Amino acid sequence: MHIRFPMKIERAMATFKRKFLPRSLFFRTMLLIFVPLIVVQVVSIYAYFEGSWRRVGHRLSENLTANMAFVMQMNDGSINFSEIQNLAKDLYDLDVKFYDNDNKHSAWRENKKKNSFATHFLVESLQNRFPEADTEIFDNHGDLSILVDTQQGLYEFETARKNIFTSSIFGFVLWMIGTSLLLFFVAVMFLRVQVRSIAQLASAAEDFGKGINTKFKPYGSIEVRRAGLAFTKMKERILRQISERTQMLAGVSHDLRTPLTRMKLQLAMLPENKDNQEFLQDINEMEKMLDGYLSFVSGEGGESTTFVDMNEVVTSIINKYRRSSNAMIRYSTNYDVSAVQGREQALRRAVTNIIENAFHYGKTIAVKLESDDKRLELTVEDDGPGIPEDKRDDVFKAFYRIEGSRNKETGGVGLGLAIAKDVIVSHGGSIQLADSDLGGLRVLISLPL
Repeated sequence: MHIRFPMKIERAMATFKRKFLPRSLFFRTMLLIFVPLIVVQVVSIYAYFEGSWRRVGHRLSENLTANMAFVMQMNDGSINFSEIQNLAKDLYDLDVKFYDNDNKHSAWRENKKKNSFATHFLVESLQNRFPEADTEIFDNHGDLSILVDTQQGLYEFETARKNIFTSSIFGFVLWMIGTSLLLFFVAVMFLRVQVRSIAQLASAAEDFGKGINTKFKPYGSIEVRRAGLAFTKMKERILRQISERTQMLAGVSHDLRTPLTRMKLQLAMLPENKDNQEFLQDINEMEKMLDGYLSFVSGEGGESTTFVDMNEVVTSIINKYRRSSNAMIRYSTNYDVSAVQGREQALRRAVTNIIENAFHYGKTIAVKLESDDKRLELTVEDDGPGIPEDKRDDVFKAFYRIEGSRNKETGGVGLGLAIAKDVIVSHGGSIQLADSDLGGLRVLISLPL
């Protein structure tokens, strides 16, 4: 169920998702795990700090200030101060010094270090216990020096910081962080297995779309395995249908060629005349149409994939037509053009159909081959009549011809561009038609690397 928000909120959420949320499944899932984990850690630490640690800190500080107040009350002149010092040391772990009003300024000057975060609760307790006295706390590497300036004089108390500060919060924080890191590590390990299976499934599906039969064995969670098994069964059904179609058409081809061959033999035995020659031309045209149709529907399905040097393919095709044509051709490329993984004969046939059309309709042809890290692009331009913009989608349909006839003198059977598009799309690429700077047609073929 999708909750509908106002349009502005919907747009803001869409912008946030597009700019800040990760795109991959792995990092999105880790975000779903990591954010609640951080929130739980912060809430737990805050609850511990506000509860146990603050309560213990207040109690320890109150006990220390109560002991200090008791020692100060004992110093009323009835007991020797050295005995008071011994009792404070034995009972409360306090070192006590007393300075009269004439000498107390030296004690203030000797303590120069400021108090630390650990004495926060003690500061509040001293203010509550001795509201009329001036107090100061100095932290000297774990030993606290507490000054209480009263009307009688200055009392200096020294004690260990552990008497007012519990370090359990650091152990608690380390424990929370350690368990969180362990949980995060375990989640990453298990999630990588699931994501790797999905990534391999996507790669196998992409390769299958390019005509590459990549082996894939489903693994991971039940849902991922079900998706993998569904893809494997779908691929098997598609390959079986293609194989059955090819075998059926091969049988049809054999059955049709037999009567056509008999007709040609019968014509060869008859006297030569104009009617017989026209009949023979019709038979040859039927064979040509049959060959083109079978080539279109078969799609070179049985050819294995290899790395194809497109520079060598284009060069060989251009040299073939350059020797048999008077057209002027310009070819630009470089030796750094990447190879394409695919079916070499199918790619050669598609490129041949495109370049052959350029030689058939134009007198000047320009061919350009270039590539980057992701795609390889082949551009073929000519100065021929071109193709009207409203018919550029129709020319990729089987047996479609712009002039509407099947006259072999004006072209083929209308399968050249259809075969080329079928091959290019089966390799995961695209083919586009546009106006050429030479005045004719521009054909742009793009193939993924």
